[in-house]
Amino acid sequence: MYNKLTVEDVEVKGKRVLVRCDFNVPLDAEGNITDENRIVGAMPTIEYLVNNGAKVILCSHMGKPKGEPVPSLSLAPVAERLSEKLGKKVVFAADDNVVGENAKAAVAAMNDGDVVLLQNTRYRKEETKNVDEFSQELASLADLFVNDAFGTAHRAHCSNVGVTKYVQPAVAGYLIGKEIDYLGNAVNSPVRPLVAVLGGSKVSSKISVIENLLKKVDKLIIGGGMAYTFFAAQGKTTGTSLLEPDYIDYAKKMLDAAGDKIVLPVDTVITEKFDNDAPAKVVEGDIPDGWMGLDIGPKSIELFKGVLADAKTVVWNGPMGVFEMPNFAKGTNEIAQLLADIDATTIIGGGDSVAAVNQAGLGDKMSHISTGGGASMEFLEGKELPGVVALTDK
Repeated sequence: MYNKLTVEDVEVKGKRVLVRCDFNVPLDAEGNITDENRIVGAMPTIEYLVNNGAKVILCSHMGKPKGEPVPSLSLAPVAERLSEKLGKKVVFAADDNVVGENAKAAVAAMNDGDVVLLQNTRYRKEETKNVDEFSQELASLADLFVNDAFGTAHRAHCSNVGVTKYVQPAVAGYLIGKEIDYLGNAVNSPVRPLVAVLGGSKVSSKISVIENLLKKVDKLIIGGGMAYTFFAAQGKTTGTSLLEPDYIDYAKKMLDAAGDKIVLPVDTVITEKFDNDAPAKVVEGDIPDGWMGLDIGPKSIELFKGVLADAKTVVWNGPMGVFEMPNFAKGTNEIAQLLADIDATTIIGGGDSVAAVNQAGLGDKMSHISTGGGASMEFLEGKELPGVVALTDK
């Protein structure tokens, strides 16, 4: 799949190393970081470079400033948090044009092991358009490039793809290396049985994933809102449940082609209102008029657990129900708990499944939690990721 040079394959001592991180962290109204998972994820690469005497220049985007300076999306809070975590000052180069006088002066003054953080790369409109001029400016600061931002690997921007035209070698950091290993092996050379669990609301957003995974998995479990379109394809009534009428024929074709590879829920927790406190009941088969499915039922949980019990590799993307509401989180939580307990490589990809696993306090029991929602989806679709393709081959 991908066989790229990593940060350990190159000499970094004394070199100016530009590192593309994913510091796209959520901030509250006061500018405090409310979830620092992505900063924690970047630490192994940053610490390796610092400990091996590199001059470390970090860059990242945050939010969508649309090519102009937006003070509330400054990376200043990230510099502060990084300084605390590293136990040494991270110099923040606060240039609205990203590579400006502050950045140039800060880089010129660096000693081995120093760390500088550039301003939000999306303050420049060229970033998302991958314009050569901005790529060259970024590259002018560095002797080599490390990409460690899997979350943007499916986009070709200046700071992850364009820059590699002007600074070589371009190598993978630990985080991106781990993502490629886990997702790549899971999909292309898994220990079998390989079971994929897909949930979330829409079939339409996961068509390519379903098609790619069906060629590779031993079983494909479908839950969440997606399941109701498959119910309709089986001729069941779905009440007011989430439904994509335009995809019923597609779901029918999938079911015909997949045989017993696709495993669907056999019962559903239904309610008349989209409300945590609405009275709920469990039905098998048809969902009556005026009622909507908000979670998989107890028999479905047992059925899915039975399929997963023997799995050796599991890829999970998307919750089994409306897990944000405690009364409809049981299906999602039970699947999360089972994955925490089984002897298998368990890979969690996509924002909602990651949130569900962390909410259940089981994040550290999974083999791998993907940091890139869109990127992990495209990986599972079998697409090449520009941010990884651009790195130097071994």
